Amino acid sequence: MVHQHGDHHDIPTHSRVKRMGGWLPTDHRIHQEWLGRTIDRAHKRSGPPEQTKLIPVLQEFKELIESNARIYMYFNQMWDEVPRRPPYNKDPTGKSQIRDYKHMLAVLNEVFGRAPEWTDAAAHAGMVGVPMAAIFDYAMGTPSGHAAFLDPDVNKMLKKILNEWGKYLKTPESAEVLGDHSAGWFGETGYKDLMEVANTPTKTSFKFEEMYHCDPSKKHYGFTSWDDFFTRKITDRSRPVASPDDDNVIVNSCESRPYCVASHAKLRDRFWIKGQPYSVLDMLAHDPLAANFADGTIYQAFLSALSYHRWHAPVSGTVRRAFVEDGTYFSEPLLFEQSSNGENTVDIDTKGIQGALGYLTSLATRAVIFIEADNPRIGLMAFVGVGMDEVSTCDITVKEGQKVEKGEELGMFHFGGSTYCLVFGKETKLSGWPDVQGRYEETNENFPVRGRLAVVE
Repeated sequence: MVHQHGDHHDIPTHSRVKRMGGWLPTDHRIHQEWLGRTIDRAHKRSGPPEQTKLIPVLQEFKELIESNARIYMYFNQMWDEVPRRPPYNKDPTGKSQIRDYKHMLAVLNEVFGRAPEWTDAAAHAGMVGVPMAAIFDYAMGTPSGHAAFLDPDVNKMLKKILNEWGKYLKTPESAEVLGDHSAGWFGETGYKDLMEVANTPTKTSFKFEEMYHCDPSKKHYGFTSWDDFFTRKITDRSRPVASPDDDNVIVNSCESRPYCVASHAKLRDRFWIKGQPYSVLDMLAHDPLAANFADGTIYQAFLSALSYHRWHAPVSGTVRRAFVEDGTYFSEPLLFEQSSNGENTVDIDTKGIQGALGYLTSLATRAVIFIEADNPRIGLMAFVGVGMDEVSTCDITVKEGQKVEKGEELGMFHFGGSTYCLVFGKETKLSGWPDVQGRYEETNENFPVRGRLAVVE
């Protein structure tokens, strides 16, 4: 079993929340402890939420909420709709940790001056890798939260906020969380989890400097910012390209855990319902090339918070189209449960946005890259890198018309982004996919990037 965030300990059933990709700790006590600590720090620094002096971009967010009746209603109701029962509440009294939108802004204001770090939680050591998702975690699963995070004006504002935080994550100050102290990524627990996640897929025992391009003689292994660390490059030695001279072998584009292999995907489907079927036309942003993939095959996997975040070409070929489609940042589908009297009631999915991987392929900000494979039995295929949570920046590093070799870099996620898809036409017959319901689901381990993913029949 691959552990993350210091979850190497027994977790009581009532505190265990399975998180796809490990973007938040499995032990919910760590999440609660981090959020509680951040709230206390914000209160000590700025006093009551209504007295907090917000940074300019959050002040602009506050003005948007208060000047627009629709958005004002959403951001008031979403906190009232969070259930007053475990695990949604802070304590037995039923008081939510975030009380209202002013409290939310005050806590966001505190987060903006810090890069993601490890924390010494009361239960054990752990880390919150996506602090904003931790703040929005339950509210975005309510009916009003669902409406708010689909709202175009809200998403436009969120993009501005996230870009501002992204600027900070590229500063030298943000690199301080990379130290070897208890809250540092190269501290005892952080380093152990980083290397366990990296070595398990290939059953190796590489050190960090053998796995990634870095300089261990320098401070923070030579990484100049949090973003520089997050987008670190992997070595060819640790992740060789499988069968580089065999065009029948398709390789994995991202270091990721297999999630789904879907056949006969419809060109248009109801991606927002339970089961989240793929809707090819929406996934591929209504591009004219999307029609080539009706009734095709889709492979999806998700990235760990501790993993490698660059993308690589699954086949050798020529880039036909490459673009980024703007979308949502914290939207997740509503979860309906039917009561004994037959009425539908809304409950909050404790997996949060990490349980919405199919839904996100049609709505979240994403990079779409069409590649005409050299192998005619593959033909046109597509890579879709889906950004979600936090910065969600999809950075394409290839150009239309460019020839790429299998395993060559296509782009990367800057902090944020956690799932990707490969899309093939119905004429492409593939076999040998990873067992998505087997050991990967049980052990939480990744399938190696540039490893043999599937074979053309």
